[in-house]
Amino acid sequence: MSRLKLQQICKYYGATTALASGDLLLERGEIHVLIGANGSGKSTLCKVIAGSVRPDGGTFELNGKPVMLFGPQAAREMGICLFYQELSLANSLSIAQNINLYHLPTHAGGLIDDAELNKRAEHYISKFETVIGEGFTPDAPVAKLRPDQKQLVEIMKTLASEAEILIFDEPTSALDRSQVECFFSILRELKEEGRSIIFISHRMDEIFDIADRITVIRDGTTVSSRLIEETDHSTVIRDMIGEQPEAAALEASLAPQAEKKTESCLVAEGLSGAHIRNVGFSLAKGEILGLGGLHGQGQSTLLRTLFGAEKLQSGTLLLNGEAVHPTNPRAAIKNGFSYVSGDRVRDGVITGRSIMENVSPIHFLKDKTFLAFPSVLARIIEPALGALNTKYSSLGASISSLSGGNQQKVVIARWLTNPPDILLLDDPTKGIDLSAKSELFALVRKLADEGMAIILYSSEDGELLAHSDRILVFNNGSVSRELLGEDKTRFNLYEAAYSGAQ
Repeated sequence: MSRLKLQQICKYYGATTALASGDLLLERGEIHVLIGANGSGKSTLCKVIAGSVRPDGGTFELNGKPVMLFGPQAAREMGICLFYQELSLANSLSIAQNINLYHLPTHAGGLIDDAELNKRAEHYISKFETVIGEGFTPDAPVAKLRPDQKQLVEIMKTLASEAEILIFDEPTSALDRSQVECFFSILRELKEEGRSIIFISHRMDEIFDIADRITVIRDGTTVSSRLIEETDHSTVIRDMIGEQPEAAALEASLAPQAEKKTESCLVAEGLSGAHIRNVGFSLAKGEILGLGGLHGQGQSTLLRTLFGAEKLQSGTLLLNGEAVHPTNPRAAIKNGFSYVSGDRVRDGVITGRSIMENVSPIHFLKDKTFLAFPSVLARIIEPALGALNTKYSSLGASISSLSGGNQQKVVIARWLTNPPDILLLDDPTKGIDLSAKSELFALVRKLADEGMAIILYSSEDGELLAHSDRILVFNNGSVSRELLGEDKTRFNLYEAAYSGAQ
């Protein structure tokens, strides 16, 4: 009898389908890996199992009996505990308090038993004692820990639940190799004890190192489930993308091939910072250089570093043959860089201000203008808004009166009033409709044809494949592969993103 059985689990958020048909069979003493592209439904399925998301349909059996979970606490009482991808630590509390957060030991009077609290914490800390680093003591505040140490606390908290079913949603994303090996050793011990483990990872080497079985989810639906000895890297990737390598090659041969640009305007060597390592590339005038790979592998950090919004720790950057130092955005703008973020609320729109005020700041900076008549300013900025087919009632209307897509067009128009030499696009179509996306990419190609150099990161693989001349695939802050010509296929993009991750 299986420990856990899910069939046709579905979950909808309005018109959005998070899960269409999620199936999972988990055995005792098994490490079961879930894999799928970003947004495929893996995390949603795990949250259903852990009781933090209530499904809209399907069946759920635990130890052969139908169950319905009403919240994470109910799931933990039934022996299920989830390590969340987004860490849920209490930064104001100590390591010991966080580790014991699910079961705080108390005295008869209800006060916390500090001695027992520390004893339990030390038990789990000792399992990682060779890889935790300095300052990792039961009484140390979590707020002062490094990202990898915080990740270890979250893992220890999950282990301390002593649940029979442990779910780990990308637990190794911030860990180094030695920490991963230590963690995997613990998981194997738990497996030998008969515990069941669900494990999500984007690192193919980890998956084949730890898994007994691999289940692939694509577009909210479970498409395959195989024992580890019955599959290989290529099979897993084909299941994830739903196409054969031959079909991918045909896709590449039919795609328009851009002329190879040779006149480099930007050359980077050995760029390193907080989340990028030894990144090198060249960018030609008139070229659209795509940045691919899994979300959060350093693509956005690279763009923000080039724009001076993130600190460059080492490396050289040559702009038209001369060394430049992206110390801050103002300096980057003067050097001809521009930056468009997909997070228009955080990095784009100036809330509470008019459309004119949102479009004009870069013009004032570049033109060294302090005052301008509205009628004169309107003649300067209206062509940029028109090029993007921006829909607005008047330039004096509030930016908040526009749809999300038109707000993003306003942010892009800000840079086109005084066109830059290099346009950095950081997932620019996030949250905008298909029509707005089509118009944006038509303009991007037009700008490239006119000689503008463009670097594009998109979380949508189809956008990168359709609109990039070359793609640099990122893994853990480094470039793992360059794709161009016939190699620029979805299969190769996924293979480089998953198989190359270290």
